[in-house]
Amino acid sequence: MSIQTVNQHWDIFCAVVDNYGDIGVTWRLARQLAEEYQLDINLWVDDLNSFSHILPALTPDKRSQTFNRVTIHQWNVPLEINFVPGAVLIEAFGCELPEQVKSQLIAQQQNPGDTPPLWLNLEYLSAENWVEGCHGLPSMQASGIKKYFYFPGFTPRTGGLICEKSLLEQRTAWQSAPENKLALFTQLGLTGIDVQDKVFSVFSYEAEALAALCQLWQGADQKIHALIPKGRSLNSLTHLLPCSVAELAPGQQIVIGNLNLHILPMTDQPSFDRLLWSCDFNIVRGEDSFLRAQWAAKPFIWHIYPQEDDYHLVKLEAFINLYCDNLAPEIARCWTELNLAFNQDQQSAVTLHWQNLDSVNLPLLQHAQKWPIYALNDADLATRLVQFVKNS
Repeated sequence: MSIQTVNQHWDIFCAVVDNYGDIGVTWRLARQLAEEYQLDINLWVDDLNSFSHILPALTPDKRSQTFNRVTIHQWNVPLEINFVPGAVLIEAFGCELPEQVKSQLIAQQQNPGDTPPLWLNLEYLSAENWVEGCHGLPSMQASGIKKYFYFPGFTPRTGGLICEKSLLEQRTAWQSAPENKLALFTQLGLTGIDVQDKVFSVFSYEAEALAALCQLWQGADQKIHALIPKGRSLNSLTHLLPCSVAELAPGQQIVIGNLNLHILPMTDQPSFDRLLWSCDFNIVRGEDSFLRAQWAAKPFIWHIYPQEDDYHLVKLEAFINLYCDNLAPEIARCWTELNLAFNQDQQSAVTLHWQNLDSVNLPLLQHAQKWPIYALNDADLATRLVQFVKNS
């Protein structure tokens, strides 16, 4: 495949939802397309304040700015700058293109000399079986232009998973030297962590199950460090804290028995990746963190976003079935029950299944280390996306 697949820019539109999830995925994809395929990417974002938490160099009140070869624009309605569509238009996660952009597409469609952009709707990641049948399907719009639905996924007949080409190699090199994680903890202002200590990262929604685990960790036989950023996870632990969540400061440490709660500062995405690589176990939420926990090659709990009628549990079980396909039944059962108990806020069950992890820790870790190669299926999302555009 030619590196320079198209000679015009791409436009990606993202409406920020839940602060970091949608923009986290979109920013990684935009950056990878620019860096690995030398594409000119315009990223249109409606909330630069939230974006700046994962890209600290971003200036929230600046209309346009460029990082990592990606030009980031404030997405206002109407757009404040003259918009010229590129070769590809991507709506991230079902956000609607601005009406003025749709009008330009219609004008191009009606002009025999113009070729309208390829219009894609980048969907949320799912392991459900129906995704294969819907990936890549066109939908004829009222304007007469086709919009294609692009579904990320875990199988060869889906759109793939975001994973930069050098990521797994970087992770292996990082994890081979214990001093790397200690240096990172120091950089993040976290003190008192030794190489042999157990370290867990926590980036969940509110969950009584998390409070139950913290109670269990207090009485552990060895010191446990739980690394938690200010936000939704800590809202579940107010009864353990010496002050309100708002009064906590990054780097602060709260010791309760053998549990050491560390308040994490917000980090950029590369530092968040290294944090996941450095922990023994990760509790993550949403889509971006969920996928990065898999690339970390460590055991994890996925706290999936709750949906009406518990449909999120259907999505969770679809992923569990894939993830556990090559696991011994007793190991698969232990990990499955832990994830289901956490997502259903079953406090006594989650502590029981956590304790059962001890007997399967090593094989679960070995599985986590093999999983990324299996999940990628020889091609990541950016590679498949570029090929899809080329073929279309």
